[in-house]
Amino acid sequence: MDRSSMRKSVQKLTMYYNPKVGDALRMDTNTNVLGSNPAAAEYLKHLDLNLNGYPNTYSDGLRTELARLYGLKMENFVAGNGSDEILNTIYTTFTEPGQVCTIPVPSYSLYSYFVDLASGTLREVELDEEFQLDVDEMAGKGAANKGILIMPSPNNPTGNCFRQKDIESILAKHEGIVILDEAYSEYARQTMVSKVDEFDNLIVCKTFSKAYAMANLRVGYCATNLKVADMLNSVKVPYSLNSVSEGAAIAALKDQDFVKRSVDMVSEQRPKLFAKLKELGFEPYPSDSNFILAKSPIDHVKMIEGLKKRNVLIRDFGSKRRTENCVRMTIGTEELNKIMTDAIEDVLREERR
Repeated sequence: MDRSSMRKSVQKLTMYYNPKVGDALRMDTNTNVLGSNPAAAEYLKHLDLNLNGYPNTYSDGLRTELARLYGLKMENFVAGNGSDEILNTIYTTFTEPGQVCTIPVPSYSLYSYFVDLASGTLREVELDEEFQLDVDEMAGKGAANKGILIMPSPNNPTGNCFRQKDIESILAKHEGIVILDEAYSEYARQTMVSKVDEFDNLIVCKTFSKAYAMANLRVGYCATNLKVADMLNSVKVPYSLNSVSEGAAIAALKDQDFVKRSVDMVSEQRPKLFAKLKELGFEPYPSDSNFILAKSPIDHVKMIEGLKKRNVLIRDFGSKRRTENCVRMTIGTEELNKIMTDAIEDVLREERR
């Protein structure tokens, strides 16, 4: 049996980024460098679980706590097994085979994957020179104006937020569903969750994998208006979020102090790392997130491989359109950033001999 037996829309798909890690310093995943969420870890330590019982069908406890945090109703939220499940559910719910789905370029590489899974037709729109949105092109015309449109803010891999007035203009012009992916929004200290009842086509996706430091437990959610949320919960796989992860997420929501400490650390270290990268010959792009995209002063492959030999992993974007010769690195603590930049200096010395 070969790939011709697969559905046509997924035949070209390959496995996602899966490096051999060992004991390497991971500055490639943009997770929280302060370590596990302490409230979630404490919850797990004292957990007494009936393994024979199902979790709550639609994670009502977590949705109730999210409603309390954001000042909305429980019914405004959909919770799932990571924001990837939420994205997949949205595309499954609202994409007919062949329907045009719009993404900005550059942006998160898995967006096209979800379009393919839903048998949609991918439409890519270039960001401008400052990695900002082209409002009219994004909103589209005809068929392109009716399919799902997604945009991450802050954008991954560029790190910058899109202008809110541009996002709201697209929401007004685009007739189809608009997903605002806010995976990194805590680091930018802004969110549009409060706007979900204002726009009937807005879905805001968020995750516990980044600022909340719970990537291993796979908890994601979205906020939207009541009608859209009901449609999504009708399609989403029941019981998909286990009760261990749900309980840990509820505990984490009640410990906003840890999130604030994490965001403050990034805000302090971001300009320092930016300046150090410039000093080393990189061309870093402005970031509102917990990572920095930068043009490498040497060939990107040599930089990635050189760091790997020194037990440091960063992410390679150098072969992709609009991020030629670029690498992306997580913003760490002062100590972690020094380990990474010392290794970079060592690579540069070796290459320039």
